[in-house]
Amino acid sequence: QVQLVESGGDVVQPGGSLRLSCVASGFSSDYYAIGWFRQAPGKEREGVGCIRTSDNSTLYGDSVKGRFTISRDNAKKTVYLQMNSLKPEDTAVYYCAGHLQSLIMTMNAAWYNYWGQGTQVTVSS
Repeated sequence: QVQLVESGGDVVQPGGSLRLSCVASGFSSDYYAIGWFRQAPGKEREGVGCIRTSDNSTLYGDSVKGRFTISRDNAKKTVYLQMNSLKPEDTAVYYCAGHLQSLIMTMNAAWYNYWGQGTQVTVSS
């Protein structure tokens, strides 16, 4: 049974940094993709970025490109979302999600079968 558990959400001031973690377990293959998504109150879910385990390639949404970085620690089965230069508009619940189509790089949520419970990030002074 696949399980994704996010952690690291917090309250941070504008311009600050935060790192979210997503621990993945139960995948039937070593090759899968993990995506990060976020949803703010009253807004649609937005794809933040994704990484595939086959070659650690990453893809980012335009709103976070250059500020956010996704990385992976294979030994810990953990994917990280490093968020720098945070803005109030980054405030949202952040989710990690996974799918087993290991070559597919996408921020289309419909591709993802497995979801974590979410972690709250609040950017406020």
